[in-house]
Amino acid sequence: MQKRYIPIVTFFVVLLVVIAHLSARVTAVPAFTHAETKKVYLTFDDGPSTKVTGRILDVLEQENVKATFFIVSDRVAGREDTLKRIAEDGHTLGIHSKTHRYSEIYASDEALIKDIRACRERIIKVTGVTPCIYRFPGGSSLHRDKIPLVKAEGLRPIDWNAVCGDEEIPHADAETLYAQTFKTAKGKNPVILLMHDSAPHKATAEALPRVIEEFKRQGFMFCKF
Repeated sequence: MQKRYIPIVTFFVVLLVVIAHLSARVTAVPAFTHAETKKVYLTFDDGPSTKVTGRILDVLEQENVKATFFIVSDRVAGREDTLKRIAEDGHTLGIHSKTHRYSEIYASDEALIKDIRACRERIIKVTGVTPCIYRFPGGSSLHRDKIPLVKAEGLRPIDWNAVCGDEEIPHADAETLYAQTFKTAKGKNPVILLMHDSAPHKATAEALPRVIEEFKRQGFMFCKF
């Protein structure tokens, strides 16, 4: 009598092996896809400004893209609504500085911390958001010894690996900024793109729709910190 059940048992054993094999293949796919995802972080320094930041926010809203804004708090007065909109639109707020005056910010460790805290307090007061990221004015490359101080404040330093050229190329128009973006971003993943939204950078806002369109065409996912 027992021999009659052997084929049934064998069938179920084989079935379980097949199911386990298929499950392993299915779970492997998302991991591979995730590893291949191309990501771009649009980051804007030195704002808020009255017109440029607003135009950039309009473009980001139209394109359904989130970005990261590193704030200079001395430029917030009179633009509190713009700063609030950055937060309300779901973008990330980061600390850039209070004054953006290098000679004051980097005069000493104490001066750096004072500048950071002043900027953070202003952002919190206006938006209710506590920023947790920081961008060194001028970048961290010349201030590596200051990184532990920043981290001790509970902040994550964020640099960049691509630029649109709105600071590096004098009087650059939107076409030039578009070209420089993809020249410096080529072959990088993730792309952390440095742009600026302070008052002189109208061309940056003009270039942004085309920049976003091209990143989308190339299959990039837009991220914020």
